[in-house]
Amino acid sequence: MTPHSPLGILDANTLEELARVICGDEHLYYRKGYEIARFLEHAGWQRVPEYDGEYRREWALARLAERREDPTELERVLLRLADPREYLDEPEQLPAVISAVNAFLIHEGVRLENPGGRPRLVACDPSLAHPGSRGPVELKATMTDLITDENMAGLLQHRLDEARTCYANGAHVAAIIMLGSLLEGVLVHVVHERDASLLGRTSPDRVSLDALIRTCHDAGWIGADVERFCHELRKYRNFVHPRAEIREAHAPDRDTLDMCWPVVNAVLNDLADSQPKAA
Repeated sequence: MTPHSPLGILDANTLEELARVICGDEHLYYRKGYEIARFLEHAGWQRVPEYDGEYRREWALARLAERREDPTELERVLLRLADPREYLDEPEQLPAVISAVNAFLIHEGVRLENPGGRPRLVACDPSLAHPGSRGPVELKATMTDLITDENMAGLLQHRLDEARTCYANGAHVAAIIMLGSLLEGVLVHVVHERDASLLGRTSPDRVSLDALIRTCHDAGWIGADVERFCHELRKYRNFVHPRAEIREAHAPDRDTLDMCWPVVNAVLNDLADSQPKAA
């Protein structure tokens, strides 16, 4: 449990939605009545009454309402919903559950995350739930589709997770810098694994992002349109140096970030499409 929880007293409608997800249905992880009581115990609740045969959702909602004034108890429930150990029999259910919870929890200014299988609640911008405000474009290709080095693929996936966290919390410059770092990491390893000779005498540790973008385009791995917009993302990535941002006299905002996400998405898709076929 975090020492300073971002969770406040939840709205009544939020509690109803939370009870719905805990109970599950044909689309979400289903729990029988006695399993709901056991879930609450697994979440760390003490003195959970025995399930009495009442309608599952009503019973679950009543238990949540009893502890509504104690955000710590409700945080335990939310964290358990994002805990992989709750879905050992159906691990594929976990992402759907987290997505369902975040769809309503965002209105409370928090969201569930489980990077590395460690559930946590983080504060986020409730405006992300408003009409016309969308989250970042989902990246379709996975790191392991593009990079054989499992350690590097995991590290780059972590960079992507951090970029999403920055996005959710309104840290636009930080998110763009993370995306630029991700882009550079993917490109350098793709070039190194597909044809290291394209780097010439330049060490992978010293090659510039500008050179990597041009090299991948010249090799036919990314399209001309993708190359063009990659250079724009590269310029914003350079804002990791404060003087670069001062020289540009432009502070990236959410719109800037919303334009950068599809660029990374397009790069990964192009790289996946140009992946050499196994012999």
